[in-house]
Amino acid sequence: MSASVSAVAVAAIPVHLPLHLHFHPFHGPPFDYAGLAVGAAVSWIGGFVGPGEPLLIAAAVLAAKHKLDLTEVLLVAFAGANVGGVIGWLIGYKAGRRVITAPGPFRKARVRVMERGERLFDRATVTAVVLTPSWLAGIHQVRWTVYLPANALSAAIWALVIGMGSFFVGPPVADMFGDLGTAALVIIGAGIVLGGLAELARRHIRTS
Repeated sequence: MSASVSAVAVAAIPVHLPLHLHFHPFHGPPFDYAGLAVGAAVSWIGGFVGPGEPLLIAAAVLAAKHKLDLTEVLLVAFAGANVGGVIGWLIGYKAGRRVITAPGPFRKARVRVMERGERLFDRATVTAVVLTPSWLAGIHQVRWTVYLPANALSAAIWALVIGMGSFFVGPPVADMFGDLGTAALVIIGAGIVLGGLAELARRHIRTS
C-alpha cells in the first residue's frame, strides 16, 4: 500500500472527534456518546453485528425519552462507524490477502471465496462496499477514492435506519412492555436487528 493512500485514509478519520466530544455541550452525559462512538467503530472494524447496534438502539430510545439528543446520537454513530470502516479497510488492504492466501487449513476454499468476492467487487463495487464488511473492500483493493464516499454512505444509512427506527418505534414498544423497561427494549430491538441482518446475509449468500 502506498504512503499516499495511507496518508489520505488516515486523514479521512476525524481525529478531532475526541477533542470535539470534550468541548461540545452535549445534551446528556458525554460518556454515553463516547461509548456509542467506540461501539460503532468496533462493529464496523469487524464488519459484523457487534456492540454498535444495541448501543445505537439504546441511545435512540434515550433520545426519544429526552435524555439524549437525536441529532447528536445520529452524528456520533455515523462518525464512529465511518472511522471503524476506514480502519477495517486499512487492515484488509495491508494484510488481508496475505492472511487469506497463507498456507494452512482450507486454503483452497479461502482462495475460492476470495475469487468469488473479486467478481462481486468488479461488477458492483459501491454496492459491495455497502453490503460487505469493511476489511473485504481492503482485501479486494478498492481504491480510497471509491471506498471513502461509499463507506460514508453505508455508515449514514446504518445510523439513520437503526437510529430513526429505534427513536420512533422504541417508546411505544417500551410502553407496551411496561415494567420491562428500556433494558428489555434494547434486547428485543437488538434481536430484531440481528434477525434482519441474518436474513439479508442469507439472501446475499444465496444470490452470490
